[in-house]
Amino acid sequence: MINLLLAAVLLAPSDAAHEAIKAKDGALVAQFEDAIQVNLPSDKSFLKPIVAAIRYAENGGPGREFGILHPRVKPTYRSQAGWAVCTVRNHWDRYIKKGGDPKDMDAFIVDLGARFCPLDDPRDKNGLNKHWIPNVKKFYRRFK
Repeated sequence: MINLLLAAVLLAPSDAAHEAIKAKDGALVAQFEDAIQVNLPSDKSFLKPIVAAIRYAENGGPGREFGILHPRVKPTYRSQAGWAVCTVRNHWDRYIKKGGDPKDMDAFIVDLGARFCPLDDPRDKNGLNKHWIPNVKKFYRRFK
């Protein structure tokens, strides 16, 4: 029994992004980790803190936790997390393909923000999108 407990502790994720999501969403961290495992190849695991930063920046309520507004996204935490992971992963690929600097994560976040949370979005009635890039950058630095 002790060996099983020790193995569970040693194998449990202990990265900052995991801990941040656990602190914010409690047991839902398992759904976050599932979304990461299913949708983010291990060679792109460095993007996980950006997904966690988006969760904190969006701070959405149930069914909108990651701010995904696509009509096909289900209003569940796991669906929001999965769509956020795929959005970040796919945008990374676009960013690199167009010559983005893979070492400049701030530039990537700015580029992602222009697509994910545009300043001219007509749904942004209160002008809150202007805070998205600075907030994601701030949280990314905490979770990387």
